[in-house]
Amino acid sequence: MSDCLTHDALRWRRSSRSTGMNNCVEAARLPDDSLAVRDSKNIRRQALRFSPGAWSSFLTAIHEETVN
Repeated sequence: MSDCLTHDALRWRRSSRSTGMNNCVEAARLPDDSLAVRDSKNIRRQALRFSPGAWSSFLTAIHEETVN
């Protein structure tokens, strides 16, 4: 696991639509402008890392699915 993804100094953020029951994901911006995403139920598990382009494509695909 990358030390960068487990670094305690990362500012993990949760969706404002989260119910507070820890059944969501959290995201943190990394120093190289990529994005780390982790499961809020188990924050000790390895986070996923996305490049800015990959994250943008992911969000666009989700938005298109919810609109159609």
